[in-house]
Amino acid sequence: MRNKRMGLGIVGAVVLVLLAGGGIAWAVRSGGGKPAAAPRIPAAPSATFAEPAPTTPPPSPGADITGPLDLMIVGVDTRVSIPGWEPHADAIMLLHVEPGLQKAYLYSLPRDLRVPTPGSGTHKITEAMSRGSRVGEGEEPSVQKGYELLRKAVVAYTGIKQLQAGAVLNFGGLARLTDALGGVDLVIDQTVKSRHRKPDGSMRPLSGGDYRGPQAVYLPGKRHLVGWQAIDYARQRYGLPNGDYDRQRHQRQLVTALLNKALDEGLGDSPDKLDSVLKALGDTFVYLGGRTPLEYAYALRNLTPDKITRVSLPGRGVGSGGDYLGEQLTAEGKGFIKAVAQGKAAAYLAAHPKLVDK
Repeated sequence: MRNKRMGLGIVGAVVLVLLAGGGIAWAVRSGGGKPAAAPRIPAAPSATFAEPAPTTPPPSPGADITGPLDLMIVGVDTRVSIPGWEPHADAIMLLHVEPGLQKAYLYSLPRDLRVPTPGSGTHKITEAMSRGSRVGEGEEPSVQKGYELLRKAVVAYTGIKQLQAGAVLNFGGLARLTDALGGVDLVIDQTVKSRHRKPDGSMRPLSGGDYRGPQAVYLPGKRHLVGWQAIDYARQRYGLPNGDYDRQRHQRQLVTALLNKALDEGLGDSPDKLDSVLKALGDTFVYLGGRTPLEYAYALRNLTPDKITRVSLPGRGVGSGGDYLGEQLTAEGKGFIKAVAQGKAAAYLAAHPKLVDK
């Protein structure tokens, strides 16, 4: 069960990197926030010389990106203290941005979703990351190689033609990001009891295969969470009515809360603030994509949280001979994925409004 322990809500950090980038692009255009001096044009020595032709500033990097886009954000179960630990994809979110880049859909794939994995049969999708990360004997597993096999599995399952970019972040990134933003305000929709933390944030002792002692509890309502609380709240699935499906919804809620806090802090208008937050992530994330985060950040600068629809995909467990094998999406859930691949997400949600997170 060790590969199930780190259910991560850290994917919001990478969404911030990709979406809250107006400040980055602005800094590039304006030389780090200092207005450029107007060029001095000397007077024409005689009437026979034409006036200098007006110059047009070059387009900002990413200005040519028009969509549609499909980006993958992966929260990885990483045990840096364990030599040779293979990373597991414990949170997988997909962001589909419609043509014109004015509307998007954020949805999750269950970590235990059973999918064909290229070259190795059918497994839980979380295992694609670990299987792909395996390299030569004596070498540390490769997150990049793990991501590549996961990408292939996701593309094959969803029918999405191309994932334009992806990012992988471990659990420490959420704490760093949340604390760098001064905490985050989150509307909690159900009582969540922590399996891992005491009320003061220290770890509950593990005894006899389970955690013991007082628990941190997150009550419904608008709450202010610091870094460790954000990690803890977003990783809980035990004791929730719908288990991992409730956890996925909480992770998507956290994404929105982080983006709203970034906007409240003025990150889109302050290159210095944004730079400090990005530096806080340090080596907790790996970016993989054909274009740079800066280019996507500029392209998606107008995609505010209110333009992102959060979608829940229903599923159920599957087994054989009494053994649990994993999860499969219902026909309604798979229908949404098919609609995304066909560019018909809005129409599908209009016909299936219960899929939209409240």
